[in-house]
Amino acid sequence: MKQLRKKTINIFISFLLLITVWQLIIWIGDYEEALLPSPLSVGNGFISLIEDGTLFEHVQISLFRFISGYGSAIIIAVLLGLILGRAQKLWAITEPIVQVLRPVAPVAWAPFIVLWFGIGNAPAIVIIFIAAFFPVLLSTVRAVKNVDTTYLKLAENLEIKQPQLMYKIIFPAAFPGIANGLHIAVGTAWIFLVSGEMVGAQSGLGYLIIDSRNMLDFDLVLAGIFSIGILGLMLDKCIGLFEKWVGKQWGYQ
Repeated sequence: MKQLRKKTINIFISFLLLITVWQLIIWIGDYEEALLPSPLSVGNGFISLIEDGTLFEHVQISLFRFISGYGSAIIIAVLLGLILGRAQKLWAITEPIVQVLRPVAPVAWAPFIVLWFGIGNAPAIVIIFIAAFFPVLLSTVRAVKNVDTTYLKLAENLEIKQPQLMYKIIFPAAFPGIANGLHIAVGTAWIFLVSGEMVGAQSGLGYLIIDSRNMLDFDLVLAGIFSIGILGLMLDKCIGLFEKWVGKQWGYQ
């Protein structure tokens, strides 16, 4: 309880400091509201978006796209990673392709994504998928390769077959390493959510920011930006809680 109170106080001080510095920049720089909205006007913008239901509508759509893209990326990347981590020769052939494609920003594929999938939800989901896929794949392959050989020798002595070996021994042993990839992927995927929603989407937090910018409502632009930051933090915490829960189930913690 004491630790929770201390953490709450630290969060409060942190945001108070941010608002103070923000307001000081406006006063010292003598910025007009049109150039840099004040904390009060952004707060009012938040309230207006909440009251008319606009914020929740865009948040729901963004979360749907994120969960669809991120979830499908995790499933496919983990399954592939488990296979490639065990199949050394196959990974030796596949790795150069992965390493060439990995540094390419997902938005670079936007022209082809729109051409193949049209506009709407699909482009944003595909961009999120690409952003999450490579961190999870690489962390899974690395984690599988680093599994203690003692576990594998024990499984061999017990004559455990390959499917059981994969989900009963290798996956649990590799999960802490896979979890690192999940944390990295949730950040990169959430960052590219905004870019994805700027590609032909007519809804979502990314669209809210672009639409507000076009209408010169910069208080709403900042409200949208802060919404993305807060939700991203919450998603990362959710992944952390999931990791702890799995750790307790498998005896890590």
